[in-house]
Amino acid sequence: MAIKSKAKFKRKEKYKKLLIHLLLILGGVSMMFPFFWMVSTSLKENALIFQLPPKWIPDPIAWHNYPDAMETIPFIRYFWNTTVITVLKGIGEVFVSALVAYGFARFRFPGRKFLFLFLLSTIMIPGEITLIPVFIMWRNVNLIDTYVPLILPAFAGSAVFIFFLKQYFSTIPKELEESARIDGCNSFQIFYKIFLPISKPALITIGIWSFQGSWNDLMGPLIYLNSYEKFTLQLGLSMFQSLHKVEWGQLMAASLMTMIPVLIIFFVGQKYFTEGIKLTGIKG
Repeated sequence: MAIKSKAKFKRKEKYKKLLIHLLLILGGVSMMFPFFWMVSTSLKENALIFQLPPKWIPDPIAWHNYPDAMETIPFIRYFWNTTVITVLKGIGEVFVSALVAYGFARFRFPGRKFLFLFLLSTIMIPGEITLIPVFIMWRNVNLIDTYVPLILPAFAGSAVFIFFLKQYFSTIPKELEESARIDGCNSFQIFYKIFLPISKPALITIGIWSFQGSWNDLMGPLIYLNSYEKFTLQLGLSMFQSLHKVEWGQLMAASLMTMIPVLIIFFVGQKYFTEGIKLTGIKG
């Protein structure tokens, strides 16, 4: 009886795992459905896009949508503008957030808990509330239509990134810090020689978040940039909508090319991304 019960239990567990994997596969396919449709649309002529029943495999394949999209908007120029903003903003957000998180995790000073709670409370403030006053501030110092309003605030750090890194830094054994002090390291040397190398998974995680947020940002460039030559890719994609006749194939082609850097960054750093997410919640 015991052997039969054990076999029955294993069979139930097997079916349970099979059902879970089946549901995950179906969920994954449904999530990828819009992406597959975008790829298909980017290779179709306009007349075939709204054909019923829809055809997943274009015939003929309209490869010209990709070079045409790059001619409709100055794609290379916008790609460069977006890259400059994203890289500089990412450097500021990651480094400054790590530095501030290190201070909260390792230093004891009056008002530390209050300042940390005050920092976290800023996460609950919607960006729409501060949008107009911040715009007026940048306008008063004549920095509208420049990249400064898009890049400089990143060098004040991000409250969300500071929170996650503070959680991560709290898991690092204090013995490493004490050993470094015995060897003559000061606080900043401990930060960049010990904490930063050990925290690579968490740093890569927030780096990916920063990259995705900056690369896909439409609101910031839409508000602060006026000159066409300074536009980003997201503003360039929105220009397709302003055309008298929207070339949907070109729009999907441009959207797909815009997504490629984000996909590359995510898949390259996927291992560190999942590891960083797992470790940031270990200790409060």
